[in-house]
Amino acid sequence: MPAQFAFLFPILPELLLAVAAMGFLIFGVSGGSNRTPQISYGVILTFLAAFCMMLVYPFEGTFLGGAFTTNAYVILSKLLILGSAFLVLITSADWLEEEEHRIFEYPILVLLSVLGMMVMVSSGNLLTLYMGIELTSLPLYVLAAIRRDSLKSTESGLKYFVLGSLASGMLLFGISLVYGFSGTISLDTLQNIFDAAAQTAFENGTPLAIPAGLLAGLLLIVAGLSFKVSAVPFHMWAPDVYEGAPTPVTAFFAVAPKIAGLVVFARILLETFGGLTEYWQQLLVFIAIGSMLVGAFGAITQTNLKRLLAYSSIGHVGFALVGVASGTEAGASGLLIYLSLYLFMSVGVFGCLLMMRRKGEYVENITELAGLSKTQPLMAAAIAIFMFSMAGIPPLAGFWGKFYVFLAAIESGLFTLAIIGMLLSVVSAYYYLKVVKIMYFDEARTSFDKNASGGLRLVVTGCSLFTLLYFVYPTPIISYAKQAAAALAL
Repeated sequence: MPAQFAFLFPILPELLLAVAAMGFLIFGVSGGSNRTPQISYGVILTFLAAFCMMLVYPFEGTFLGGAFTTNAYVILSKLLILGSAFLVLITSADWLEEEEHRIFEYPILVLLSVLGMMVMVSSGNLLTLYMGIELTSLPLYVLAAIRRDSLKSTESGLKYFVLGSLASGMLLFGISLVYGFSGTISLDTLQNIFDAAAQTAFENGTPLAIPAGLLAGLLLIVAGLSFKVSAVPFHMWAPDVYEGAPTPVTAFFAVAPKIAGLVVFARILLETFGGLTEYWQQLLVFIAIGSMLVGAFGAITQTNLKRLLAYSSIGHVGFALVGVASGTEAGASGLLIYLSLYLFMSVGVFGCLLMMRRKGEYVENITELAGLSKTQPLMAAAIAIFMFSMAGIPPLAGFWGKFYVFLAAIESGLFTLAIIGMLLSVVSAYYYLKVVKIMYFDEARTSFDKNASGGLRLVVTGCSLFTLLYFVYPTPIISYAKQAAAALAL
């Protein structure tokens, strides 16, 4: 590449995804649904190429006039986003090969959404952040309603779009207030302003004086981001959208956007608004407790597995926000550890859902799992591993994710938050263990179809083994997460 284009090196992964999306779109339009498998595998290879590119050339710094920034924290989060999308598309292969599901736009929309997530987590100013969020959200609205012949899918897409538009409006209004009262949209400049104000207040022994309009802007930004990760009180869309959207789409919703949204939460609150911790910490504690509470009790009465997992994801967002609420480097690293482990648990359990078919029809009711241990013991074992891990039972991976975020909260003096989180983790174990009980102790039903592809089986097997054996060698993820957290300017 000529020297005059050297500034493009740091954004090569994003450029690769953008160019690939346009190329695959033209290829799909010219060939129709018959080209769906080729496009799907092409997008998978694109994610793999971008993943390797970031591993080999991990650029760090601020670029494009401050609009784009990257550091170890951003790089690790992008790797998680790309990895989750890669695994979800592999698990979607069986679904896409069916005649009625050959929708070539599906992998392209996933690709565009992932591009938006990468822009989100790399944003160096509030305008780039908003553009990234919108590029992420618009494909998600279409994905939710991608089954045009399904009333549930259409309804879920409409609900998601209407509520998502409201959240985007709140976010943009919050950004305009922050700009109006600070005179800048640069995240680094905002951080310097707030840090200087906090230092001056500390030296003079006076309260930190922040304009009410600026605090209102911060509140609206937090509200908009809370919707994107389905945190309480902006969680109402998740159960209906998870149930109505096709299962591969739900699997994507449950992982990649959550990772991107929570990383943005950490960057905005811990870095940019780090000097205002006393203003946002209690708000985030309330959101975290509310999310854990709704996730724990909302799932108890659910009979549909996708709705149960929707409430489960709300609870997991609450646990992850415990790390952000701590306001420390330990909390930032705990968040990355939690998201890394949540990725494998969530992709694995949705992979199992995609294997739940009888006579070619997908089933989603919990009672359909009755006696699964007798008819398909390996699949039952995999689901049991994921359920135990999500419940936080040691020594499975889910336990260690919760351990590090609770430890960060305790080190920050948030003892009440940590205790409530532990108690609600026990409550949530009820519905996870109920699934295990149905599989192992209820009377057996007809076994599921056993014609899942090798890719789907490989992903489920790999995720279950990782979840089960993570405790044997946890060092790489922990050390990388700590190094990444140290790169944040806290």
